[in-house]
Parts: sequence; C-alpha cells; structure tokens
Amino acid sequence: MGSLSTHVLDTASGRPAQGLRIELYRNNSLVKEAVTNADGRCDAPLLNEGEFESGSYELRFYAGDYLRQSGTKLMEPAFLDVIPIVFGMAEGQGHYHVPLLLSPYGYSTYRGS
Repeated sequence: MGSLSTHVLDTASGRPAQGLRIELYRNNSLVKEAVTNADGRCDAPLLNEGEFESGSYELRFYAGDYLRQSGTKLMEPAFLDVIPIVFGMAEGQGHYHVPLLLSPYGYSTYRGS
C-alpha cells in the first residue's frame, strides 16, 4: 500500500519550518491536520498504508501564520497566506512525499522520495 508524508523548509531563514499547520483534503473533505515539528516534518505520515486511496488530494500549508509567528514582517494581506497544493496519487504502492520550500514571496514543491 502507499503512504504520504511532507516536510517544510523555510528557505528565507535556512531552517526547517517548525510549528506550521497543515491540512490534508481528499474530495474536498478534511482528512487530517498536523503541525510540523522542529525538523519541519509531521510526527507521523499524513496517510499510513491502511489509509491510502488513489485519487486527488490537497495539502493546505498555513504559511502566513507560520511566518508571522516566526517574526517575519509581512504586508497585510500577506502575499502568501494559505498555500494549496493539489496533486494526484495514482499508484497503490509506494510512498508519496510532497515537500514545501517556503519564503514570504515564493514557494516550490516537487514529488520527493
């Protein structure tokens, strides 16, 4: 069966993004909420092997809240507040890893390993 994980790096500070709230949705329904730890990762996979289903998913990263709490001065409204990443998971086997590289004015993501 498959699984899903993520981690967030604050590229502006060069550190993992600790305390960033994440929500996972499947078919527009909230599946799980998590907060990143000191390593910028969730303490457990967002989806374990038994929870995995092929389909479309959305991760919502609450970047604006994290950046404000970390002391970053933001314009109001913030350029990036909630970052949605919509992606598909088609394989029934394997691991999906969706990292986020974050700064106050940009982000990137990819399918990691």
